[in-house]
Amino acid sequence: MRPILLLLLLMTAGLAVSPAFAQSMKLCRAKPELLELGAPLPVARKALAERKQLRIIALGSSSTSGYGASNPAFAYPTQLRIGLEKALPGVDIEVINRGIGGQDVEEMAARMRAEMQHNPASLVIWQTGTNAAIRHMPLDKFDKTLRGGLALGKSLGADFVLMNLQYVPAVVAAPDKEAYEKVMADAAKDYAAGLFRRYDIMQSWYEDGMPYAQFVQLDGLHLNDFGQKCIGKLLTRSILSALTGP
Repeated sequence: MRPILLLLLLMTAGLAVSPAFAQSMKLCRAKPELLELGAPLPVARKALAERKQLRIIALGSSSTSGYGASNPAFAYPTQLRIGLEKALPGVDIEVINRGIGGQDVEEMAARMRAEMQHNPASLVIWQTGTNAAIRHMPLDKFDKTLRGGLALGKSLGADFVLMNLQYVPAVVAAPDKEAYEKVMADAAKDYAAGLFRRYDIMQSWYEDGMPYAQFVQLDGLHLNDFGQKCIGKLLTRSILSALTGP
């Protein structure tokens, strides 16, 4: 098929990616230590070994729902599923996207039981913290709510990975952003949950010379196609390492 005809077909299907964007994915990177979750994910490992099955709930707000991406396939939960299916042939992979734009940690914790009972999963990725930081939620309230959600979720039989804040202009402007990061890191450690250090990964992009426009929408808050796809790819690497490592 001629390249121009292929491009037209992709555009018709809503899947076209500009040559510049395709090339930009080569910039998707993170130092190995930033991808370590710090937890072995025993429930997910058991499901993988005994049932050849991995069901994941992606619980979060707008970046989980895929807001900002030009195509739903670019949202990080979908990228996670694609990456896991490629890396784990013969395993039944399901990633259930339960992202609701604008929600904070309280709203997500409040619906956690229903989400997990409706979709029993061996792993929950809980993306939170960004809205708490930009809305200045009291740190003690954030801490208590996060820990309550983790305690409930773990009691329902799933492993957890916390995905922390985004390094974007709207969050960088928040005065206590590092404090929210610390709350999440401490909670993950205390509840034997993994921690996907999204903030540090994205900060490393920026400090290495990548402009915000490469990974953030013009609103200074939501991830664009590159940001979504790259986070999905790096999260896949982190989870695979935790599932297959020693």
